[in-house]
Formats: sequence, structure tokens, C-alpha cells
Amino acid sequence: MSQMPTQPVTLPDDRLVAATRSQRVALLLGLLVAAWLGLQLFASVLLPFVAAAGIAYVFDPLTARLCRLGLPRGLATSVVILGILAAMLLFVLLLYPLILAQIGILVGRVPQYVALLQGWAQDVISRLQERFGPDVVDDKLRDLVGGQAGAMVSFAATALSRVIGGGFALFNVLTLVVVTPVVAFYLLRDWPAVTAMIDGWLPHRYAGVIRAQAREVDRILSAWVRGQAMCCVILALYYAVALSLAGLDLGLIVGMTAGLLSFIPYVGSIAGGITAIGLALAQFPDWRGVLMVMGVLVVGQVLEGYVIYPRFLGDRVELPAVWVIFALMAGGAAFGFLGVMLAVPVAATIGVLCRFWLRRYLQSPLYLDPPRRPDTDGGPLA
Repeated sequence: MSQMPTQPVTLPDDRLVAATRSQRVALLLGLLVAAWLGLQLFASVLLPFVAAAGIAYVFDPLTARLCRLGLPRGLATSVVILGILAAMLLFVLLLYPLILAQIGILVGRVPQYVALLQGWAQDVISRLQERFGPDVVDDKLRDLVGGQAGAMVSFAATALSRVIGGGFALFNVLTLVVVTPVVAFYLLRDWPAVTAMIDGWLPHRYAGVIRAQAREVDRILSAWVRGQAMCCVILALYYAVALSLAGLDLGLIVGMTAGLLSFIPYVGSIAGGITAIGLALAQFPDWRGVLMVMGVLVVGQVLEGYVIYPRFLGDRVELPAVWVIFALMAGGAAFGFLGVMLAVPVAATIGVLCRFWLRRYLQSPLYLDPPRRPDTDGGPLA
């Protein structure tokens, strides 16, 4: 990814008075408060701008490479943005109708899934009733569990069909289809100028330290974005193709969802595995089809754990899985989808700053001061 410029800046006039510690702390707190208030006030309209900034950050290296081949920056930016739009249009034209068709299959089979789940729940309650007696498990509880199980399946299927079937209608077409590409074009075209301008605003005393930490954040974040994107695409293609070949009717949508959700550690594989096995149990009359689906999932886990993730992520990305999960959940709870988009960059920045402060602490007198001798205060330490 692009790095912050490191050109020297003009030193301030020697006649200027040095800033006090309280002024530096006030400036830092003011920036944090301003950022928080900005997110609180404008979260509803920031999504296309944050998405555009993400596009500019991710595709700046490709644009810079095109510029090195001789293309002007504006023309290179146009080529990149048009390529992104063409890929999105191809996805809509090819995959969206197939996804809608599979959603139609799911909706048509909801009564079958409801009946199977109700029968399974009532069978479990009957066995518990035989074992523990009617005083512990009565008929009313059995009927209640069966009815609630069917209602849960109906609600989940209806919600899924509404979200996916009307997803493009739910999106704000003006902001996500028109505003985002336009803003992304201008940000990507002016990315070197924007980073140089921000670099010129850095306080002279800490400019070198801030640039070093920014390069570290850029290294970790770029490796995570590039590696995680490749892993998600490969897993989505594998699961969608393999589950479809295994005969699972909803294999395309289940596989794509499991692969694309793999950027959340463990969530994609667990959710996709449970959904695929549940649909296989409801679809196939014997265990052969279910075992084939389970085999696809097991092979996918082996590829993910021992081939794909070590190849594209490895140990270069210093973002622990638990930290990523917490950041995504916290960002989503605070600011919705906007918070999810900002979660990983913020998590990477906090991780770099924490490691920097830890190194400073381990080199400071707070850590290096030797313990007091027992005779300095007249007796041994407590």
C-alpha cells in the first residue's frame, strides 16, 4: 500500500515558544472528541465517503503502478474505477439472478423445513417425557416447543429472503452507486496530494514518530486487507462450487455466504457448516448426501487452516482473531455497518499504538527503576 511521504518539512521559527504538555494533551483530546462527535452526528451520511476512502486506499498501489507505466494519474484513476464498476455489474448480471432463484427455492421449501423441525422437536420432547415422566415434561410443553421451532424457521427464511431479495432496493442507490464512485475517483486521483497535505500538518516535534507508526499501521492493514480479501474470494468460490457439485440445492448461496463471512474469524466456517449440514439433513433422504456435504466442509477447513490462510496471511498480520472479532462487534454496535467498515483500521491503529507505548514503558524509569533496598526505609519491603 502507499506509504506516508517522508520529505523534510520547514522547521518553525526559533522565536516561537515551545508547546506545553497540557497543550499537547488538549490537542490530542480535542481531535479525539471531534472525531467522535463527527461520527455521532454524521454516521448516517458517512458510509459512501468511508467506502470511497477504502477504495482509494486499497487501489492506490495499482493506480501508482499504472502511472509508472506512463499513464497520467487522472487516466489511471479512470481505468481503475471503471474496472471496479465493470466487476460489480458483472456480478449483478451473472450471480444475482442465481441467488434470487435459490432464495425462491428456500422460500418454497419453508413448509417442509417447518414440518421436519416440528417433528424433530416433538420427538425429542416425547423421549424426554418417556424418560422423566409426564410430571416433568407435559404435552403442553411439547406442543409449545414444536410450534416455536416452526415459527423460528419461518421467521429466518422470511427475513433472509427479504434481505437478499430486496438487498439492492434497500441500499440507497444514489449514495452507494453514484456518490461512492465519484468520491472514490477524486480521492484516488488526489491520494498523493492528500497524504502530503496531512503529512504537512503533523507537529514538527513528533512528525518522525507519527510517520513511523503510520507506516507500521499501513503495513499491517494493507497485509490484512489484501490477504483477507484473497482468502474470502477463494473460500467463497470453493464452497459455492463444491457444495453445488455435492448436490445441495442452496449450495451456491450457502457457500458464498460462508466464504465472504470468513473475514470474521470462525464465524463464516461455523455458520456455513451448521447451515449446510442442516439443509442437507432436510434435503437428502439418506446419509450419503449429508456425508458428501460434510466432506466438502472438512476439506474446506483443511484448505483454510493449512493452505489458504498460511499462504495469504501467515504471521505478517499482527491482528489476533479475538481482537478482530471484538472490534467488528464493537464497531457494529456503535455505528452499524459504518462501524464494521471502520473496525479493522481502528483496531490496527490501536494495536500499533499499544505496542509503541509498551516499548516506551519497557524503556522508561517506571519499568527500569530497581527495587528499593531493605535498609533504605529501615526494614524489608512489605
